[in-house]
Amino acid sequence: MPKVPPPSSSSPAATPDTGPLPASYEAGLQELEQLVAELESGQLPLDQLLVSYQRGAALLAFCRDKLQAVEDQIKVLDSGSLKVWTPE
Repeated sequence: MPKVPPPSSSSPAATPDTGPLPASYEAGLQELEQLVAELESGQLPLDQLLVSYQRGAALLAFCRDKLQAVEDQIKVLDSGSLKVWTPE
């Protein structure tokens, strides 16, 4: 009986190539906002919709990770307890 290789985790469907991530949170957010506008316009062909959606998902994860990292740093700086900000 021939052996069938297990599915590769690097298959195109499992890990789409969404390109390099942006250098900063702000750049990622700007690109994400632009992608959302393009998706909402309804003018993209079907195959481009999928690529844009995948890129958007990657950018969203990137931005969430950056925000979480900053929140974690703030918690450390405030000795584990966030303080309520009140304007003066």
